[in-house]
Amino acid sequence: MHKTLSAAAKTAAVCLLAAQIACGGGETTEDPWNKVQDILSESRDTVVLDGTEKAALKYTGTDEPLYGDWMVRHALSDPENFNPYTSSDQGATQVHAYVFESLLEPEYDPPYVQRGFIAADYPDVSDDKLTYTFRLRENVHFSDGVQLTADDVLFSMKVIQTPTVRAPHLRNYYSSIQDVKKLGEYEISFECRQPYILNDLFLGGFDILPRHFYDPDGLLDPVPIGSLIDGSWEAGEHADRVRQFGERFNQDFNRRMLGSGAYYVADWEDDVVTGQRVVLTRNENYWGRDEAEIPAAGHVDRVVFKIINNLDAAFIELTNGNLDIHGMKPLEFKEKSWSPGFVDRFMKGIQYAGGYTYIGWNNEHPIFRDRRVRQAMTHLTDRESMVRNLLFGLAETVESPIHKFRPEYNLDLQPYAYDPDRALVLLNEAGWSDTDNDGILDREIDGELTPFRFEFLVNSGNQLRKDIALTLQSALEDLGIDCQVRELDWSIFLERVKNKDFAAVTLGWTGGTGLRFPPDAYQIWHSSQIAGNGSNFISFRNEESDEILEVYRTEFDMERRIELYRRFQEILHEEQPYTFLWKSRVASAYSRRFQGVNWYPAGAVNQEWWVEPTDRMYQ
Repeated sequence: MHKTLSAAAKTAAVCLLAAQIACGGGETTEDPWNKVQDILSESRDTVVLDGTEKAALKYTGTDEPLYGDWMVRHALSDPENFNPYTSSDQGATQVHAYVFESLLEPEYDPPYVQRGFIAADYPDVSDDKLTYTFRLRENVHFSDGVQLTADDVLFSMKVIQTPTVRAPHLRNYYSSIQDVKKLGEYEISFECRQPYILNDLFLGGFDILPRHFYDPDGLLDPVPIGSLIDGSWEAGEHADRVRQFGERFNQDFNRRMLGSGAYYVADWEDDVVTGQRVVLTRNENYWGRDEAEIPAAGHVDRVVFKIINNLDAAFIELTNGNLDIHGMKPLEFKEKSWSPGFVDRFMKGIQYAGGYTYIGWNNEHPIFRDRRVRQAMTHLTDRESMVRNLLFGLAETVESPIHKFRPEYNLDLQPYAYDPDRALVLLNEAGWSDTDNDGILDREIDGELTPFRFEFLVNSGNQLRKDIALTLQSALEDLGIDCQVRELDWSIFLERVKNKDFAAVTLGWTGGTGLRFPPDAYQIWHSSQIAGNGSNFISFRNEESDEILEVYRTEFDMERRIELYRRFQEILHEEQPYTFLWKSRVASAYSRRFQGVNWYPAGAVNQEWWVEPTDRMYQ
């Protein structure tokens, strides 16, 4: 991968260095933080800052977008793999957004209407909400030039429904489907056994895979999708084909991918380098390039994900001009982003993240299977102090997994205050005391005297998560609990979490339906999602919760759904399978050379951005 700096870019880099030197290495003599805090306190909405002044959320220019230049983004780690169905980490999801496409795409602004994408329009829906019929555009093709048809849509759903494919996190959203019928070369219908409140979102939202690429031998061709759904394939004539396909799909496409999107990997040897980069190249022959009703799919020639597994190092790369957009840590935003050089080169967008940060307790671990212990852990986590001292107020504490600004969020939940005395009472009730006077709490578990000693896992390169663990470690030590913080590389950390080989971890959930659509907590909280690589890796089990999660999915009355989920949140509040921490307010710095920048409630859409020829850095 080579780059050529334009003369304008070189001048900008020199000016930045000079400005930083003049300002004492990036510090201004006047602290702008008070003014910025005043602006942020006025609203929970997204805020765009031009220096310390509030700027417009939407692009106000009239110039037409142009093709050219690169966009260099930060990635904290390599994608787990490049298979769009078996990977679920954020790094892979960011890459897939440029490569794969779905039948529908929601509008970026409220009321977030679902519009046609690969499908020509919103599907025809039967009165009983059990049949969804899509008509596909006839000009869509994959990046290798092969036409996309209903066969590819049917194949994609077969893959999702194939039990031997490692995609339990994805499969649960399609559990109501009982059949898929190809009605023509460009027409397909999905038949469901029961209504689901998000059927249009998920039926329209899965990535469409090219059958010729992911199943070149046609292993799934003769397999009825109904047999994959009801499990009859296992005793049928195609059992070997299904097993063989699953094995190949799980293994052969971790470092290969092909979609209909505007970008692709041009050279897997040079463009995908472990620990360094993932480079996506714009497809000059992208099918949607001149389709007026198709949302912008990308104007830059390259999208480069630069792998930097340390956030401090990533910020340095940003200030050195080697990143174009980067989510800053709170301390960086507060103290290091106001020098004249930085302000001259970067705008800032500040918004609440769609997910939340939490501490996950392994509910099957001998120490943490008692909910009183988990409640005590939350009482020993000084969340408000962390928000003040680690996040500088750029967050709000939360008590549940539901988006805090959604109507389903239960505002009646009383926060677990930081209260070591109450925590000790709960631990004593659960049988914990220092019986052998060694300074460590203990109790008999499964017939053996067990000290209250556990390991808290964090992924390397994320100082905030490490600080969370260290802050809790200090509070626990005062009560006679031995908490050892262990930092692991992301791949090792992820493997430990998936295998449920941990006592406690700190992580965050992003994405989901977020603010735009009704929440569906089934994937993370239903007990069926404990098995395999399911997202319920903390092994939370509760019969009432399971029933609520199931009933909620078929309830179309909004008030009843709110009632159901408020009770669901009460259960989680009582059980404390997580210690819910906060929803962060994220400040992203992005290069001023980009035009067409619009900030929506769910964030900016980088595919809309473009660069004037005079401002380009990469040729």
